[in-house]
Amino acid sequence: MNVGELLRLLQAEHDETAARADSLRERIERLTTALSETEARLAELTATRKVIDGLTPPDHGPASAKTDTVYQRIVAAFNEHPEKVFRVHDLYEHLGLPTDDPSVNVTRSRLGRLTRQGFLTQPGRGRYQKRT
Repeated sequence: MNVGELLRLLQAEHDETAARADSLRERIERLTTALSETEARLAELTATRKVIDGLTPPDHGPASAKTDTVYQRIVAAFNEHPEKVFRVHDLYEHLGLPTDDPSVNVTRSRLGRLTRQGFLTQPGRGRYQKRT
């Protein structure tokens, strides 16, 4: 292979790589635009929710258990009974949830997270209470 042929192959590879880089830059630009539009819409939805929450009378009843997440129901149980010390199984019975091992373990994780965030305290091993 002579030098001229080597330079021609090198130029061809350079041209292909430059074209691919241009294509990737265009995709990045489109994705960046789409991300910006999506984030703006998310901010609009968040603001709308805050406005609606602000207009809702404070005496409105709690949302039905069907629309609440389990996490929200757990927080609500501690808010309703701030002095009560719950064990995970007691909490599940109070909420009427199935006590299968996987869901109980998930709830233990949730309670641990609420404890680390300062919402709950642990007056004993496996016992949780709302921080007052």
